[in-house]
Amino acid sequence: MIELLRRAADRDPEAVAVIAESGTWTYGRLAEEAQALACGLSAAGIDRFAVVSNDIPLVVALLAAGSLVGAEACTYAPDISPEEMDRQTATFGHDVVVSDRTDLGERKATVVPASELRTAGTAIDVLPERRPLMVLTTGSTGRPKGVRHDWTRQLARMANARDGAGQVWLLAYGPQQFAGLQVLIHVLGTGATLVAPSIRRPQAVVDLIHDHRVTHISATPTFWRFMLAELRADEHPLPELVQITLGGEAAPGGLLEELHETWPDARISHIYAGSEFGSTGSVRDGVDGLPASLLEEHEGAEVSLRIVDEELWVRSSSGMLGYYGEDDRPAGEWWPTGDLVEVVGDRIEFRGRKTDVINVGGVKVHPLPVENRITAVPGVRAARVYGRANALVGTVVAVDVVPASGADEQALKAAVRSACADLPRPWQPRSVRVVPELAMKENKVLRGAADSGS
Repeated sequence: MIELLRRAADRDPEAVAVIAESGTWTYGRLAEEAQALACGLSAAGIDRFAVVSNDIPLVVALLAAGSLVGAEACTYAPDISPEEMDRQTATFGHDVVVSDRTDLGERKATVVPASELRTAGTAIDVLPERRPLMVLTTGSTGRPKGVRHDWTRQLARMANARDGAGQVWLLAYGPQQFAGLQVLIHVLGTGATLVAPSIRRPQAVVDLIHDHRVTHISATPTFWRFMLAELRADEHPLPELVQITLGGEAAPGGLLEELHETWPDARISHIYAGSEFGSTGSVRDGVDGLPASLLEEHEGAEVSLRIVDEELWVRSSSGMLGYYGEDDRPAGEWWPTGDLVEVVGDRIEFRGRKTDVINVGGVKVHPLPVENRITAVPGVRAARVYGRANALVGTVVAVDVVPASGADEQALKAAVRSACADLPRPWQPRSVRVVPELAMKENKVLRGAADSGS
């Protein structure tokens, strides 16, 4: 990370790197901050630490400082509760937490304000041979796991990055998410500008998009669905987007078409990535799923895909070293993604997560295809398909629907049922609820099973 900051600072130290609530930071200022924090980490003998902050410039500087001295940084959710922070520091062996929050009090780990780490010192020019980094999984299906990476692997693709001066990116992911880390790496590696809102929800970022003339946005499909509705209801003209990127969830074809109709001149990409195996690259053909040609193995390829028992497996040169507490894994290891897929024609189409499959009387129902049908219904802003307990067949398909403004609730329920009427009976929703918002985590829909009373 430090080399990205220094490269951009050498080009133009006054170029704006990050615009945040705490102020505007240039590349020169960020590089100096990272150097001062690195000296502090080294002087204090800190070789592993967690970061708890919603101030993106501080997070960037701390990540860069860790990469400069070989100290393993791990970013926690910025709004983590003190109790959950205690649990995570114990789980992942973090004795030091660097944070600008003032509500943490006395914790099991030592909480250090960044101001106490800043130390003047001789510039550190030689990078350590091993530069570890740890990223936590979202924990949407259980407790987070610590995924160990190396900065050298993560930055390899940025060696010949194009100049991104003039590009203005919106950070729609949390700093603790792997997708957020990838946006940081790309923006800083190209010398672009990052707009970092303190609240990363569509309703909260519309004004920032207009005020700072954002040109590039990378976000989840769920985020994009709500963002489209917010921008259309906004009194301002649509922002002139150049790049639209979707990641974190499967990108439905209907949403891709809607984005293309809204911004016909923008480049639209969807990225398939994971905390364990990194990014497999971007797809820009405007069709959902991945090209089946990616299943063809090529000698020395950075990323290879295969399907094993309907599950997608990935082998990547930017994959993890291993989980926290485990030895390093062999280089070039194949990794099961947990995503169920099917080859249809020349596409690899996603059917959903293995953990999301709904068992209806012995019939396996994939929620994603049902969800895609429902979100195509006029008047539906977003939908969540999940399993609900049932005394007769064990589980039935249920759906929560967020309506568009002015939609009639009863008519919307009828339209949803009609859209699914030709599906096999176990796949048809037995419960349709109209709700004001969906259960989400980090701008991704949480499916999973609900109890019979929900």
